[in-house]
Amino acid sequence: MSLKEWADEDKPREKMLEKGKKSLSNAELIAILLRSGVTGKSAVDVAKEVLTVAGNSLTTLSQLDYKRLASIKGLGMAKAATLMAALELGWRMQSELDGSKELIINDSNDLFRYMTPLLANLDHEEFWAVYLSNRKKVLGRQRIAMGGQTGTYVDPRVLFRGALECKAVMMAVVHNHPSGSLRPSQEDKALTTQLVSAGKLMQINVIEHLIIGIASSGKAEYFSFKGNGLI
Repeated sequence: MSLKEWADEDKPREKMLEKGKKSLSNAELIAILLRSGVTGKSAVDVAKEVLTVAGNSLTTLSQLDYKRLASIKGLGMAKAATLMAALELGWRMQSELDGSKELIINDSNDLFRYMTPLLANLDHEEFWAVYLSNRKKVLGRQRIAMGGQTGTYVDPRVLFRGALECKAVMMAVVHNHPSGSLRPSQEDKALTTQLVSAGKLMQINVIEHLIIGIASSGKAEYFSFKGNGLI
């Protein structure tokens, strides 16, 4: 049965207008973006298939590339682009909200929530620094390096120059693992030790290093160097 044949109260768009956007399931929201299905499948059916491919995780869905999305029957190039645009807007909105208020990083969870919208759904590795005042107010954040899927080169001089420009007295560093594995490499550990030592010399305390990745559950998670006794 196509959406046109459904009762008005069951149609996603009509349901949203009558009952509000919170009443819709993820599949129904995606169906509104898709607008139509294919022969034998409604837009909601196609949306459910899209979610199944992503393990019913919107975070995982946002990581799928254009070709993978377009290959799903009922999507095609135009609908795949629409879906990718909507998901990217969601990440940018969260990042914008975090950046519009005075933010205090009290612990690893705060840092994780602040940086996840920027890093969680990337298909390449990036390394960021978050510069903090003596009361852990965010003074700024900067992408220090961008690499491939398995690593990136970090120049400590760039990192600490940013701290000096912000007049930061402490900082936290964050990078992502596109593979989803949160296990730190030997290079990650060596770099952390180097940054902590350099920070002591410059009186800029490196208080945390997080690795962010998408776990097998489809949700963003993190590894804390401080929490695991590595800082």
